Amino acid sequence: MIPEIKIMIHQGKQFIPNVFTAQVPGIFRGRPVISTEKTDTEQLIRCCPTGAISENQGVCLDMGKCLFCGECADRFPEKIKFTKDSKLGTNFREGLIIREGIDRPVQFDKSLIREEIRGLFKRSLKLRQVSAGGDNSCEWELNASNNVQFDISRFGIEFTASPRHADGVVITGPISRNMAMALQSTWDAVPKPKVLILAGTDAISGGLFAGSNGLDRSFLDHNRVDLYIPGNPTHPLNIINSILRLMRPD
Repeated sequence: MIPEIKIMIHQGKQFIPNVFTAQVPGIFRGRPVISTEKTDTEQLIRCCPTGAISENQGVCLDMGKCLFCGECADRFPEKIKFTKDSKLGTNFREGLIIREGIDRPVQFDKSLIREEIRGLFKRSLKLRQVSAGGDNSCEWELNASNNVQFDISRFGIEFTASPRHADGVVITGPISRNMAMALQSTWDAVPKPKVLILAGTDAISGGLFAGSNGLDRSFLDHNRVDLYIPGNPTHPLNIINSILRLMRPD
């Protein structure tokens, strides 16, 4: 017992005690902010490879399409910057739109949370993850969310091997045609009521592959999305905080 205690003292805490206040390190790009500075809007829009930037009563940036590549901030630093705010998840699509001159946390509409989610999944949520043609980046981050540092399972959130043991599905990837049937089969196997989560830019909008003939995103036309978690890839702190906002809105 003594050697184990010595190791614990030597190594210190291996987990993040408070994921709600933890700061992301290094070059992480979080929630973007768009200033009211005048700039060449046409060039700004054209520099985005996925069309995430547009002009609609001012410059807008759609985090559901954004690759977080930083090209816009590098070329137009007076107009766009990326903060360290890692809490990017929302439960309505419009909530992913960042508008010019508005610097505030990403909004979450509690009124849209279904009563069965509030009643059944407040303390425990089992999820089946489906990589629907993903590049494995968001998949890695979902795995990392359950490592010793982030430890998502301490909040009652766990990933299961079988959809029949799950309360919902987390989709990563743009949903390729080859995965469309497998995704539908997985979703059908999850007992009702169930939760649908999109993790990463590819899952939310198709990302760089949006509009490709190799995709079949019709699944999203027939099923309600309960949570959008943007990022390319999304960060474990974003994953944990976003899911907890859905589970424990109060």
